[in-house]
Amino acid sequence: MTIAKDKMVSVTYELKLDGKDGDVFEKAGKDSPLVFLYGSGMMLPAFESGLSGKNPGEAFEISITAVDAYGEVNEEAIVDLPKNIFMVDGKIDEQLISPGNSVPMMSTSGQRMDGLVVSVDENTVQMDFNHPLAGEDLLFTGEILEVRDATSEELNAAYSSGCGCGSGCGDGGCDSGGCESDSCGEQKSSGCGCC
Repeated sequence: MTIAKDKMVSVTYELKLDGKDGDVFEKAGKDSPLVFLYGSGMMLPAFESGLSGKNPGEAFEISITAVDAYGEVNEEAIVDLPKNIFMVDGKIDEQLISPGNSVPMMSTSGQRMDGLVVSVDENTVQMDFNHPLAGEDLLFTGEILEVRDATSEELNAAYSSGCGCGSGCGDGGCDSGGCESDSCGEQKSSGCGCC
């Protein structure tokens, strides 16, 4: 069966940043493959385009520039916030609010988003709200394990929730109509690169 819209697809992959010689960012093996509904908006369009028409057993190599993946780093998404907004019961959890940590937050419109703590000083916390893979060129290599018709339950789950959440992987939030869920397991907060 060939990969096409509304087919359930199971793949192994290795994601490298900055080309073939780059570091492995994450991978999904045969014991825990990436499973998703093709064409439902769960994956990056360039990732799906690279898989279109392939069959089980076929290998793939998909190179995606930062612009076609998660975009370039947006300097406006790096902001200084008053330190007092991080206080709980009059105190700041200094282990949580420290450079390099990801902190779940909420926008003024109620949208959940994760921010990376860049720096902390006496009065402010600098946060980066760019996607963790913003500015990165991505290289996926892997193999198609299975392609099958989606069940009506899988189709309903993907299309009735409003963002297709269900069997992709990523950072747990819906962005621009796409969805990022956590069935890849270990890299939920990273974004999986493919969502």
